Amino acid sequence: MSVNLAKGQQISLAKTAGGPLRLIRMGLGWKSAAPKGFLARLTTRAVDLDASAVLFCGAQPADVVYFQHLTSDDGSVHHSGDDLTGGAGDGAENEWITVDLKRVPAHIDRIVFAATSFGGQTFDEVESAFCRLVDESTNRELARYTLSGGGRHTAQIMAKVERTNAEWSMTAIGEPAHGRSFQELMPAMSSHV
Repeated sequence: MSVNLAKGQQISLAKTAGGPLRLIRMGLGWKSAAPKGFLARLTTRAVDLDASAVLFCGAQPADVVYFQHLTSDDGSVHHSGDDLTGGAGDGAENEWITVDLKRVPAHIDRIVFAATSFGGQTFDEVESAFCRLVDESTNRELARYTLSGGGRHTAQIMAKVERTNAEWSMTAIGEPAHGRSFQELMPAMSSHV
């Protein structure tokens, strides 16, 4: 059974999955909102959201995975590749990042996931956006966070997974932000580590 998370809600991944997890997938799905008005339909372009994951050691970023760096330096985190247009809003993921929790180096204690609008479109131009956490070995959805409400922001800090001792947990962040890349989000991300 999946847990629908509210902003700021935290769940233990071990308890949710019924035992320790090894492989998780953070999926991002969206579709472009329908344009309003005749002229808008002529000038509307597809929304290119980009998923990224920043690996932290304490408060310091140690590595990043995104569409131009598809695998973390240690090989524990992988990006699916860049989707430039979004989907049909049917609940399917457009981009995803898989994490092998057993291979994440001991000095990495949290991974923060974000979505940015590469073309600079705002979340007013996006609908049916969500992130979800999946047990990759069973394809079972563990948690889902809906990125709802639109807004004039161009990015969303979605969630983080955090290790305390040997147990991982997930927190839904859902914080609107401004930036077209993970680099522009670093000050906002740092406040959540």
